[in-house]
Amino acid sequence: MKKILLFLFLFSIIFVNPKALTLAPNAKSAILIESSTGEVIYSSNENEKRAPASMTKMMSLILIMEEIEKGNLKWDEKITISENASNMGGSQIYLEKGEVMSVYDLVKGISMASANDAVVALAERISGSEEDFVKRMNKKAKSMGLSNTYFKNATGLDEKGHYSSAKDMAKIARELVKHKKILEFSSTYEDYLRQNTNKKFWLVNTNKLIKTYEGMDGLKTGFTKEAMYCLTATATRNNMRLIGVIMGENDSKTRNAEMSALLDYGFNLYKVNTLIKKGEVVSKYTDNKSSSISTKVVANEDINILNKKGSKKRKITYDVIIKKKTLPIKKGDVVGYLEAKENNNKIFKVDVVVNKDIKKANIVELFFRNLGEFITGDYIFN
Repeated sequence: MKKILLFLFLFSIIFVNPKALTLAPNAKSAILIESSTGEVIYSSNENEKRAPASMTKMMSLILIMEEIEKGNLKWDEKITISENASNMGGSQIYLEKGEVMSVYDLVKGISMASANDAVVALAERISGSEEDFVKRMNKKAKSMGLSNTYFKNATGLDEKGHYSSAKDMAKIARELVKHKKILEFSSTYEDYLRQNTNKKFWLVNTNKLIKTYEGMDGLKTGFTKEAMYCLTATATRNNMRLIGVIMGENDSKTRNAEMSALLDYGFNLYKVNTLIKKGEVVSKYTDNKSSSISTKVVANEDINILNKKGSKKRKITYDVIIKKKTLPIKKGDVVGYLEAKENNNKIFKVDVVVNKDIKKANIVELFFRNLGEFITGDYIFN
């Protein structure tokens, strides 16, 4: 009897349309995507607007990481905590007014303990106030094409008009994991703040699956009365990263069990194949003003294709769209994107970069370049 039930279960997984499956039956909405392509493996009510609770902090962390990577914020910079930040309440690391803490430890507190006080402290440092930081969050959401997301705060505390969707949260998570440093924090189960002081504080990751689910290294839990129990989780196995989002569960135990089942479904049935390897040439960049100023355009990372195990390899074509930029251009600068298609339908696009610096030509170089074009007859006077 057990063998028959197992056969029926596997049959349903392999042959039934994922849209017809109910992998997270208790969730109000859910989605599972493959990270490198963004392709959807499973979804249920994925566009429904719901309170996202502390999953909101994923967008806050994107802006924080961008500031760090631009050099506008240093990991070892000391932040003085304001009264406003210290009074946030909810999930916190109990920052006190006037206390000084490094950016590194504040990000650790946000990533592991979902600290409201820490995220507000960094929002104030970056934008002057949480209100102005939230404006940047919404601007970023708009630039990412998130049509079902609007933020009213940086923490995720319930507030009228503060909402997102499972699909948008998955897109935010996909953007966040590109900042790989954040995974060092979100994959740590326990750590300490204020070490070597009499206020040593024990941090335990709010995402308990970090300890029990193979390959999991993030990403963000959430709970409020309105949002109920939420989780955005990401795990990697066999060179494939999956991102799952579950919103509106009744309790954390059910949330975690259904997230595990969702991820198992993806890992058991799908794999990725590499279409283009990192550094592989996909096009050529030529300057508008001179055809002799050019360089190769390459993939900035492996470009993968999602395939169902046991199925025929998908036939994928792609176009490279180059956007002209003002010189100089530095190695690694994004100059366009690669758009993958299947049966003439667009399935995803990824950025492409130049593989070396392109310097702006000086007057002497332009003179001899134009002289050469004139002599060879390539330069035409009207």
